[in-house]
Amino acid sequence: MPTRTSEAVRVAVLADSDTRWKWGALTARRITPSTSVELSGFLLRGRATPTPRQLAEVGVAVDDLREVTGREFLREIADGSYDIVVLALVGGGVQAMLHGLAALGLARRPVVVTGYVGVVYEKLSDGLLLRHGADVVLANSRHDADRFRAVYRGVGADPAAVTEAALPFLGGAPHRPEDGRDTVVFAAQPSVPDSRADRTYLLRRLVEHARLHPGREVLLKLRSRPGEHTTHLEELPYQKLAQKLPGGLPPNFRLVYGNMGEVLDRTDLLVTVSSTAALESLHRSIPTAVLTDLGVREPLGNHHFLGSGLLTSWDLLDGGHRPAPDPDWLARQGVAADGAYDKAFDEARQRVAELLLAAERPPLAPYYTPATAPGYLPPLLARHHLAPDGTPLAGAAAPETAPTGIRRAVRQAVREAARGAYRHGVQRVAPVIRRMGEL
Repeated sequence: MPTRTSEAVRVAVLADSDTRWKWGALTARRITPSTSVELSGFLLRGRATPTPRQLAEVGVAVDDLREVTGREFLREIADGSYDIVVLALVGGGVQAMLHGLAALGLARRPVVVTGYVGVVYEKLSDGLLLRHGADVVLANSRHDADRFRAVYRGVGADPAAVTEAALPFLGGAPHRPEDGRDTVVFAAQPSVPDSRADRTYLLRRLVEHARLHPGREVLLKLRSRPGEHTTHLEELPYQKLAQKLPGGLPPNFRLVYGNMGEVLDRTDLLVTVSSTAALESLHRSIPTAVLTDLGVREPLGNHHFLGSGLLTSWDLLDGGHRPAPDPDWLARQGVAADGAYDKAFDEARQRVAELLLAAERPPLAPYYTPATAPGYLPPLLARHHLAPDGTPLAGAAAPETAPTGIRRAVRQAVREAARGAYRHGVQRVAPVIRRMGEL
């Protein structure tokens, strides 16, 4: 409920990519225990800052949205007017903001919430310890909550912040077959798999599936257009690989963009390597397949689906096989479409409500400190222009007034040019250097 009797709960969401913005904004609305919410969005300036198209695709309305640096965000929070801060960032960014917020020394600090945007299949301990110190660390399922608490207990850290919830963007109408509709969707991932050979293989099999079933609509669902970045780097966009595929593309094969929920509205089979889209699909009872063609391996993330009943191959799918999900596995993952999802955020809302009403909030106390991690924490904070105690680094640029007119246009042009150069390096130069190193 509101901390001020006559005003809405003020929530600030800081995100560093399109996917994390979607998670952060939707999470903020689900965990805030009030019908009156004033939501302000902040996009952390960097390589993956969402483009206007990506933001429009997410489709989450906010009262205010702007691009900031980490230090600018901390200055915004320093006025003490926000009740809740949602940190939708990579682990290092969360840790830096936790120390920065602690260093503000606010008489009444905001409640700090963080978590993960999808399936947690790598860097479990690293990511969790970098998030430790937040008031609420959201787990997207009972399975994740148990793992998170085990990690914290294993290093002697307080696990009380771990709070079971669910992915905030699960929803949509249950799957209903339609006469004359037969649509297969492959949910692509920016960095899984990461090699040209593996990505070309998956694309080739998808195209072959379209040729084998000319009456079936086969869609390649892409996360971003060339030049855009998402949560993960994409060095080899499928769009470019498709242009070089021998024999061209069949008429029943298309590349599609847009909101995943809208694509799932017309999907009859969702295929992926390990995308979180599988959980969205399963939540709507859409037939879902997780590929084993490239092996069941930790770097691919499909090991997360062990025991799910979803693991299969293109050969089997070509022959008409449709995996049947295991009900117990679904329940542990928080995606069972049985009405329980509507209550999945009750615990988080209750915890946030208690923290908002508490007479005092203890100081933020991350597990990592200059004493516990003297070789790890200071360089991490320095990347965000913060000293080991969370204060701005000495010599950092002084706060500026907001640029106007020509200055704003020039600054934006310079930033876009820098991002363009970075993306060119990732998608053009880096693969060439890698191939040269393999000679």
